[in-house]
Amino acid sequence: MKNLRGSKLARVIVISSMVGALVASGGTANAATKTITCYKGKVVKKVTATKPKCPTGYTTKKPVTTAATGAVAFSGTYKGKISMLWSDSDVRATSVTGVGTGNISGLTALTGTGSAAPASQCDAFIGTGVLGTGANTLKVSFDPASKACADSSAAPADITLTGFVIVNGGTGKFAGATGKLKVTGSFSIKSTTAGSSESSSFTLTLTGDIKTK
Repeated sequence: MKNLRGSKLARVIVISSMVGALVASGGTANAATKTITCYKGKVVKKVTATKPKCPTGYTTKKPVTTAATGAVAFSGTYKGKISMLWSDSDVRATSVTGVGTGNISGLTALTGTGSAAPASQCDAFIGTGVLGTGANTLKVSFDPASKACADSSAAPADITLTGFVIVNGGTGKFAGATGKLKVTGSFSIKSTTAGSSESSSFTLTLTGDIKTK
């Protein structure tokens, strides 16, 4: 009887151990796993485990996303009319209006003003303008080193513009824009009388990159 009892007791112990082992293993197998996302600069890793941890140098805090800064290639030619008032001491472009073609990001219109105080056949040209209309516009101004050069010391004369224009922000998708565009252009002074007001055709080509915010 003792041996029988001992045998039964032994089997109970074995069965209990097996049940305990099964419960334990089942608990481990069914333990919930969790996935976390870890960040390190622009690198993103996902870690899955029962107690997931980010690798050294990574954090679960997502970096703050800022508006991407990109360079927009710009290359276009504007043609239109320039209205001038000129004398022996200066030339003023009282109105400049034109239409552009090319890779110009939809900025098809040009308006502006300018002036020069000629002391020689090549002098600094000052001017400001706006490209585009409506919600998206780009503000530009001639770099102080830009030149207006005449092919003659007296009118009539053909004028060539060379240098750069500086991007000074804008509106819409060009708000806060910066950049520097190479400029070449031309127009003519036809009247021979100082103090004349006249209108002439002009061509202006702009190339370079615009940085947007």
